[in-house]
Amino acid sequence: MGESSRTASHVDYGLLVLLGILLGIPYALTKISQTTIPPLTGVAARVLLAAIVLWVFVFMSRTKLSMPGSCVRRLFIQGFISCVIPYTLIAYGQTTVNSSLAAILNSTTPLFVCVVSLLWTRHESLTPGRLVGVWVGLSGVILIAGVNSLTGLGQDTFGQTAIILASASSAVAAIQGRRLNDVAPEIAAAGTLTCGVVILVPLCFVIEGPLHSTPSVGSITALLINAFVATALRSVIYFRLLRTVGSMATTGVSYFKPAVGVLIGFSLMDEEPTWAAAIGLVAILLGVTVISKPKSSTPSWLIPQFVQRAVPTPSA
Repeated sequence: MGESSRTASHVDYGLLVLLGILLGIPYALTKISQTTIPPLTGVAARVLLAAIVLWVFVFMSRTKLSMPGSCVRRLFIQGFISCVIPYTLIAYGQTTVNSSLAAILNSTTPLFVCVVSLLWTRHESLTPGRLVGVWVGLSGVILIAGVNSLTGLGQDTFGQTAIILASASSAVAAIQGRRLNDVAPEIAAAGTLTCGVVILVPLCFVIEGPLHSTPSVGSITALLINAFVATALRSVIYFRLLRTVGSMATTGVSYFKPAVGVLIGFSLMDEEPTWAAAIGLVAILLGVTVISKPKSSTPSWLIPQFVQRAVPTPSA
């Protein structure tokens, strides 16, 4: 499917920022909930609660429920690659990987989108400016998280590999999700999560025995916020943006994940802001802005010559 020709509006850019914030929240919430809730059980409960909230919203808003005949199959595919695989892998990965490193590894989703688009789908134009935007944004991620957060690399290969595979699955899901453009965003989000629930709930009973766990009030609170805000609301915004600005721009806000973590640290944990964090945040904003443009207008002097030769700019 070709890239949407619709120009991103101010509302779209605002939703991109909000999506980036919602993408950064689950890391801390997952850490809190996992203190007394098993990883897969937490994922299943989170997705189940979010699906219920979304269906209540669909019925209250009287959204038309008509769907194409092939929609159920597409929703199951989307639920598997956008919920079951990444949520589960990240949850298990975070049992051994700290939050900042997890954010860095999971912020590589736009890189996978670029690779998949270049080698397979070619569904969106890969201009030199967009490639530069990807690398500028990733540089900002590293600056914000700091060099110290990379010291854990290699100490737990399983957890790190799980999070990287989750990023790759999320990239494929963002591309596959454009096949649901003929479905209302609310229904696409609710249907995707519901299909994920069909897989996750039986799986968690087989693997973890959730009825034997005794979750604390803090874990339950974190789980509820994660389900209602960071999953349900995020899913609706996600499918709207896939339709309006495309998969590359939508996944580009992955770079906000560590930025949100740093801002939470400044406001809630009295951490000292650093110049590296400030410069990194600017780099993230610049990278997301460049990626979000359908036809990148990045000045040529910002684009290395080898990139210009490798990816010629499409003619107008």
